[in-house]
Amino acid sequence: MYKSIVPGALFSWIVSMILMNGGTTGGALYVHNMTIHTVSFPWSWMLFVGGSALAWFILFAME
Repeated sequence: MYKSIVPGALFSWIVSMILMNGGTTGGALYVHNMTIHTVSFPWSWMLFVGGSALAWFILFAME
């Protein structure tokens, strides 16, 4: 499962950037700006969980 965290995070970040540039929060996805120290970026926990699960399934199926 730990291998799927990076692809899940990338998926969440990229899709959140696209949604925020469109001016929407994505409804149930709740895309919001997350700030860590001084860096702010769009983020969605629902996309992260879904992307991590999808990446885990793909990596699991490849073995």
